[in-house]
Amino acid sequence: MNAPRLLPVAPSRDVLRWAVAQARRRPGLLAATLAAMGSAAAASLAAPLATGEIVQALAAHRGGSAVVWPAVRLGVAVVVGAGAVRAAGRLLARLVLPAVADLREQVLEAAVALPVDVVEAGGAGDLIARVCDDVEQLTDAAQNALGNFAQAALTIAAAFVGLAALDWRFLLAACLAVPVQLWTLRWYLRACRPVYAAGRTADGRRTAALLGVFAAMPTIRALRLESRRLEVAQEASLDAAGYEFQATRLATRFYGRLNAAEFLGLGAILATAAVLIADGQTSLGDATSAALFFVGLFDPINVALGVFDDLQQASAGLGRLLGVVISTAADSPSASPSASPSPPRRAHDADRSLRVEDVCFSYDPGTLPDAVVGVSLEVGPGRTVAVVGVSGSGKTTLAGIIAGFYRPSSGRVHAPAGRVALVAQQPHVFAGTLADNLRLAAPDASDEALRAALDRTGASAWVDALPQGSATPVGAGGHPLTVGQAQHLALTRVLLLDPAYLVLDEATAEGGSDAARVLDRAATTVTRGRAALVIAHRLSQAAEADHIHVMRAGQVVESGTHRELVAEDGEYARLWHVWNAFP
Repeated sequence: MNAPRLLPVAPSRDVLRWAVAQARRRPGLLAATLAAMGSAAAASLAAPLATGEIVQALAAHRGGSAVVWPAVRLGVAVVVGAGAVRAAGRLLARLVLPAVADLREQVLEAAVALPVDVVEAGGAGDLIARVCDDVEQLTDAAQNALGNFAQAALTIAAAFVGLAALDWRFLLAACLAVPVQLWTLRWYLRACRPVYAAGRTADGRRTAALLGVFAAMPTIRALRLESRRLEVAQEASLDAAGYEFQATRLATRFYGRLNAAEFLGLGAILATAAVLIADGQTSLGDATSAALFFVGLFDPINVALGVFDDLQQASAGLGRLLGVVISTAADSPSASPSASPSPPRRAHDADRSLRVEDVCFSYDPGTLPDAVVGVSLEVGPGRTVAVVGVSGSGKTTLAGIIAGFYRPSSGRVHAPAGRVALVAQQPHVFAGTLADNLRLAAPDASDEALRAALDRTGASAWVDALPQGSATPVGAGGHPLTVGQAQHLALTRVLLLDPAYLVLDEATAEGGSDAARVLDRAATTVTRGRAALVIAHRLSQAAEADHIHVMRAGQVVESGTHRELVAEDGEYARLWHVWNAFP
């Protein structure tokens, strides 16, 4: 089994470029946020200085009146600091959350636009982990870790300014801890970056394994494969948990080394204070303030360095999210009708035919043979072309290529009048009302327009029989629809979409005899007046087409009208005789 080809991860320079671009979009808000954080950091200087004045007053026996004003300043600073911290938090949320929301929308838009073969190559779990887990990680970091880091950095800077103002030797003593802290941080960043990146990828594999089990549950139970599939899911979960354990071990060692740096710095300040006091070069109050300044750095330094844990995870997640956007830009097939804008259909277009020109495609180039080999065909406006063949002949793959889901390895699809709409054999019913499902194709459609479309496709009878008509909830958690009803709904939705080109990939294959006739009539209504390619499950559909192509082993082996192909007594004629023998 080939390893999945995961979606790319954006390099660090692209992550940084994105962050800088977001900051530049809101310069005023950025300045206000930094000003509020700076005010909070400046207010944090009051407590050590006021405490030092109180200690000095008590040591000099100045009386209780000498401690009143330092205590008042301390109280005012606490109030100002609390207000500044609150304002900074609100401003930061206004600064970063819209950027994250915009990115989330870009990623979702890009994910929907990804070619199906790209998603399938990496596994759906990788994409789901990115748009769910990575977005959640980034949002949490934007709301908490980023603000905590910025506030802690400003508080550290203010404390060092305070130490220098008291005595430059206190600052020098405190700086003895800096080399240990920087070395610890450098070691941690190098060690944790690959662990977090690999951990996010392992989360995607775990999600894919669990989705595979849930999606195939009936088959797994029928074949009694519970134990084996459980082992696969367990292996993926243990792999993901292993990276979490590695990250925890790294964090434990990281904080242990930070504690050693704190001990070194505080010891140096106390020793310096003892020498300076003995020589009469500083006061007991100033020494107390210096010690409190450094003790007050414990939390900000631990926060500033510790949130690198969260910021590293967020950075890894951001790189994976931007990788989805980059992948969409890189993988958008220029020849695919779904990769280009949809120009309006106009009568004066010189050539509005849908053309497939010498298209080849393999699901795994170099390993698997081509599923489609040198196929060329043309569908003119208002004409219906059918493609028939036995199962595995490449019909559905060809439909996916024409619809833009797969990128041909050679050749091209030309659709000058707009995008190609596809109705598959198993259309998805979205959670919501039946009317909501229809309005996916025409968001502004009125109830009357929906009713008219249902009447034209013949679906109004069974829709009216639903508990709440077109207002009935369907999809996940809603009223269940039969496969035939889901196909009928999809055909009606395409009628509302009114595309220039339409591909029906066995879109009426699931109907019973009576239901099949209703769906066939609906398909005829939908294809009328537009260029339509029909992947025919029943040869009665092909017989009504303007032209027929017969596929075998990925190639078109016969082409012509129904009458011509029956007369040739070839592949199509044999299929036709079998169809009539067992209708």
